[in-house]
Amino acid sequence: MVHNAQLWDNLKFDPDGVDETKRKLFGTIFNVYSFFTLYANIDEFVYSEAEIPLKERPEIDRWIISFLNSLIKDYQALMDDYEPTKAVRRLQEFVVDHLSNWYVRLCRRRFWKGDYSHDKIAAYQTLYRCLEVTAQLMAPFSPYYAERLFKDFNDVTGRHEAESVHLSYLPAYDGSKVDQDLEERMDIAQEITSLAFSLRKKADIRVRQPLNKLMIPVMDLRLKKQIEQVRELILNEVNVKDIEFITDTSEIMVKKVKPDFKKLGPKYGQKIKGIQQGLASLDQRSINEFERNESMDLTVDDEIITLRLDDVAILSEDIQGWLVSSTGKLTVAMDITITDELKYEGITRELVNRVQNLRKQRDLEVTDNIELIVENHPDLAEAIDRFRNYICRETLANSLSLYSDMKDGEEVSIENVNIKLNLKKV
Repeated sequence: MVHNAQLWDNLKFDPDGVDETKRKLFGTIFNVYSFFTLYANIDEFVYSEAEIPLKERPEIDRWIISFLNSLIKDYQALMDDYEPTKAVRRLQEFVVDHLSNWYVRLCRRRFWKGDYSHDKIAAYQTLYRCLEVTAQLMAPFSPYYAERLFKDFNDVTGRHEAESVHLSYLPAYDGSKVDQDLEERMDIAQEITSLAFSLRKKADIRVRQPLNKLMIPVMDLRLKKQIEQVRELILNEVNVKDIEFITDTSEIMVKKVKPDFKKLGPKYGQKIKGIQQGLASLDQRSINEFERNESMDLTVDDEIITLRLDDVAILSEDIQGWLVSSTGKLTVAMDITITDELKYEGITRELVNRVQNLRKQRDLEVTDNIELIVENHPDLAEAIDRFRNYICRETLANSLSLYSDMKDGEEVSIENVNIKLNLKKV
């Protein structure tokens, strides 16, 4: 209720609104908590290790801790200004968009792969801290949920002397842990990822299908450097092999410029037709310069007319084999051509997904090794043969056998091909 309206405003009770908040905020917190406790219990993490210095943690950890401290600062300022609704919305943005949809998603392998290493301990300490602070910040608005979350952690680790979240001190803002440059380039990575996902959706290409290349036009060296610093993160997240930077967008799209008639018509009257013709005659290089300089001079009937970007609409048409999407100053083009090699890799990723689902159905522990049996099919055999080691590694399979005409097993569909899978715990 606090999230939807200010405390002093009238609010009609809406059960659907309650369900949405329950799903979006509380459901997300519960999912992150469940993910954390699943692997923390396996590794017996109880925060007994010495605190790993922030400078020794990976960049993704430093980013979320920086963002967490920015959240603490904003939250305290909003609460001091009697803006609880804005404070709750800021908290929800952190939990949903950054902690769950970005940090946890990017760090999943750190929790469930490998030994109990320095890197894994850093991941546990980082995620623990984020959930701990989340409980403290949400306590004024959701006292019982926050209390349960706080006590579930603190009863195990004993990090706080306070017996209740409501008796603990609000976390203090630590400016030394804030890195604005890191937050900015991570925002860029999130924007590029979002654009790439939208292009996949437009082309109806699932994320598990690898693609060859992204092209990103850059006119700003600082932007290029920022993207370079998060290149690997973007590639892994959107499942693309390479990023190429370009300065000429004519390789990926054709741009056209049209005047804003409502804005320019009253100002230039009969000259608007000449302006329209002048804009239509611009080549791609001139349009790029117009975008870069944010203004241009156009000669119409011997009169120099200065136009700004907000006086026109710049439209783009995709070139065959590429899809393009833009937001603000960022433009992303995706090569949607799927080669045989990419197709084979996509098939194996789909197979791994089906095996992991079958492991869950059989109630196997995440650490259990298996023997994997797959029904042989000519449309899938080449892919399985090429990526056999990858499949075994990802599914913890000690062996992978192909059999024809399997009678037992779970029927699954991969690339519109129905096959049977079976597995045995080793």
